[in-house]
Amino acid sequence: MTSNATKLLLVEDQETAATYIAKGLREEGFVVDVAYNGPDGLHYLLTEEYSLAILDIMLPGIDGLTILETAKKADRTPAVLFLTARDGVEDRVRGLELGADDYLVKPFAFAELLARIRALLRRCSPIISAETDLTIGDLTLNLLTHQATRADKVIDLTPKEFALLQLFMRRKGEVLTRTVLAEQLWGINFDCDTNVVDVAVSRLRIKIDADATHKLIHTQRGVGYVLKAEE
Repeated sequence: MTSNATKLLLVEDQETAATYIAKGLREEGFVVDVAYNGPDGLHYLLTEEYSLAILDIMLPGIDGLTILETAKKADRTPAVLFLTARDGVEDRVRGLELGADDYLVKPFAFAELLARIRALLRRCSPIISAETDLTIGDLTLNLLTHQATRADKVIDLTPKEFALLQLFMRRKGEVLTRTVLAEQLWGINFDCDTNVVDVAVSRLRIKIDADATHKLIHTQRGVGYVLKAEE
């Protein structure tokens, strides 16, 4: 079963802000889905599993408060952080009464957003957030030190390689398309004319598999890549 410990939902209609926030969170190792309007955000929340949702209040179609209220009725509520320009006391009180866990007013510092997210994950998901290692076969990834080891040999990873390996390990056994990898790690719509995903996977594969008898990163021809231990 795939771990959802750091899968986040961001619902933000300002595309520039959404891109900036999602990029920063992905660089910190989080898996992030992004919706730019209320109906899409509600659909994500009702159909996917998240550890935390970051919701703007003023959204096209359905506002953030209604998203939370609807998700509550459907019993689909991760931890919720409202991120909004509306700083009135009434707005904050209504959001908290509906079940929001925190409230951050724009403009904000990304460092504060990150600190609040980590605090919420610790407070709302103490068992999940206590996870420090991901392991498959003889490969271990430490989420605190950002260090990988295979057969007790330390592997130096760049921040992007760490994020890529963590995504593979959290979704081990699942074939990830180039589009999914591109959106999760670079926050871009995949362009078939670029080989950025293939290059990144190739570099990671060299570090992880080059000296190993049993390969972990496999190519699913015409589809994408999968991390799995060979039978």
